[in-house]
Amino acid sequence: MPASGKPETHPTIIKEMPEVRHSVCALDCPDTCSLLVNVDGGKGSHLRGDPTHPITRGFLCGKVARYLEREYSPERLLYPQKRIGSKGAGKFERISWDEALGTIAVRLKSISADHGSEAILPYSYAGTMGLLNGGGMDRRFFHRLGASRLDRTICSSAGGAGLAAMLGFKYGTEPEQFRHSKLIIAWGANILGNNVHLWPFIVDARRNGARLYTIDPVRNRTGRLSDKHFSIFPGSDLALALGLMHVIIGENLHDADYVASYTEGFDALKELAAKYPPERVEALTGIDRADVVSLAREYATTRPAVIRVNYGTQRSERGGTAVRAIAALPALIGSWREIGGGLQLSTSQSFRLNKEALEMPELQYVSPLRREARIVNMSELGKALTTLDHPAVKAMIVYNSNPAAIAPNQNLVLKGMRREDLFTVVLEQFQTDTADHADILLPVTTFLEHTDLYLAYGHYYLQLARPALPAPGETKSNVEIFRFLAERMGFEDQCFLDSEDDMIRTLLNSEHPFVKGITIEQLERERSVRLNVSPEGQPFLPFAQGGFGTASGKCNFHAEALDYQPPTESRLGAAELRSKFPLEMISAKSHDSMNSTFGNQSWTHRQTSVLLLNRADAEPRGITSGDRVRMFNARGSCTLVAEVDGEVRSGVVCAPSVRWNKLSPDGLNVNVLTSDRLTDLGGGATFYSCLVEVEKCGD
Repeated sequence: MPASGKPETHPTIIKEMPEVRHSVCALDCPDTCSLLVNVDGGKGSHLRGDPTHPITRGFLCGKVARYLEREYSPERLLYPQKRIGSKGAGKFERISWDEALGTIAVRLKSISADHGSEAILPYSYAGTMGLLNGGGMDRRFFHRLGASRLDRTICSSAGGAGLAAMLGFKYGTEPEQFRHSKLIIAWGANILGNNVHLWPFIVDARRNGARLYTIDPVRNRTGRLSDKHFSIFPGSDLALALGLMHVIIGENLHDADYVASYTEGFDALKELAAKYPPERVEALTGIDRADVVSLAREYATTRPAVIRVNYGTQRSERGGTAVRAIAALPALIGSWREIGGGLQLSTSQSFRLNKEALEMPELQYVSPLRREARIVNMSELGKALTTLDHPAVKAMIVYNSNPAAIAPNQNLVLKGMRREDLFTVVLEQFQTDTADHADILLPVTTFLEHTDLYLAYGHYYLQLARPALPAPGETKSNVEIFRFLAERMGFEDQCFLDSEDDMIRTLLNSEHPFVKGITIEQLERERSVRLNVSPEGQPFLPFAQGGFGTASGKCNFHAEALDYQPPTESRLGAAELRSKFPLEMISAKSHDSMNSTFGNQSWTHRQTSVLLLNRADAEPRGITSGDRVRMFNARGSCTLVAEVDGEVRSGVVCAPSVRWNKLSPDGLNVNVLTSDRLTDLGGGATFYSCLVEVEKCGD
């Protein structure tokens, strides 16, 4: 005690509570999570799920929970750069935005004048699901420029086409309704890896006695936790769907009233399904005939039953038709009538926003073309860069994608990207394999740093996000960059002056009842707004009383389009190929990555460095876990580390994707093996129709 006799006092240190700001996860995932960010001194300190959001419910997947590591990574691109080394070497020097934009404008004008504006190719996909930064000002820019149009097929086009062909609309069962289901079939859907916010509803259902079955060539995390796992041959899902129909119709288990009232083509479907008895389906799919029968009976008699089909089923030659047939099953048993019944692949079409007014395709008619530009399929990028002519591709602008790593037939893609006469601009957050091939490299913001509007393809909530964190360095959003490029190109159209809020209001200017009345002010207040798909408090049952988006308003089975043919690259496909390359390769999504987005993270690198083999395939090749192996076919080869376990059946290998090429020993990933053959519907990529051989690497 001091001499005064009074107790010594100390100043009270009061720590300020962090400010909490809202954002939305922009990654390519059906969950489209609502986020809360703790901000201390202008810097994000903690990221978590919004507990008030009906789907996010307060938690995040492992990859997004760690997103601030990416946000503040020392590897983040912060300044414009230009190439100073050879294409692909990844050597750059810093330049100003003025020089970068000026260089791009001069080159695009020159290429357009010398070769025609269609010699310019945009290349983008879902690096952000934000409507403004994913497909807003960029579309206006390329339409006004007269550039080639990109057919964005690489992920979901086949499944989307199959779903629309059967149902007319890309609607599906609400995730909240899964808690009421009694049988849940995850078909090509690794829910725990790629749709984790559906899982709590499945847990609720199982507590109430529901069963979870999985159908997948890989026994992944979801399969390991299911009540039954059906290990299907890759690309044979259509045959299984027809086999289920054989039993359901043959045993009179279908809903005759629903079929008569709301479907067309049942007699032809019955005739086709009769050709797929369980013994034939066993030979085509690898699923025991008794399991085919029991699954069909359970599905038809357990009420309600729901199918969560995901895009794994459509990444093969007959993938679009497979989804089409699977989407017929709920109509066959009438489960669209029931809360907790039906099917979900995508809910995206329910967001009836005014995308045409946002993208302004009419600008093509004031471009140098004065007409619609040609369409280039992104799944055939290698061909586009090496063989396309009249005109050849002379410039490529890449954003929201990493084609050097994710596009099929990788050797051909890289050959094209290394052309010295190809002018390449890349908008990126990190120096990816594609960024290594840029002539001009532009730094862009993350979703935490800009304004955007978000739909979802796994639920029915529209969301708005404002910047939660300041943009570092000289990074700019895609919207800003394409606005600046339009100015440099001399485009004086008023639309290029639109603010982000102007563009959002344009999107919301829709007369469709699902969207009508939703305003930017409401989104600002509430952050997340449920579409007007059903009266408040009532479930959305899109096809309970028909209402299909077909010409007749009925679900038309179109049996003439549903017959099955094994993929060329499969165990039942081309015999000559099979004799050289006897293993079917699946490059399924890794659990803790998002395509190639987190490819530079150590945990992603570990997951995407392995090759899963069945012991029956590993032992004859002298392979044990931990061995370096070479996987190859006629298109190329790559080196991985063997993991011998029970996740795949004999004859199948799985290489989780997508690894960054530059982090592999030979500078290539599994897409050096995948072909640019297209799917039957939608022109999609056939990543999962791929035959390979595997050998142990020498010491």
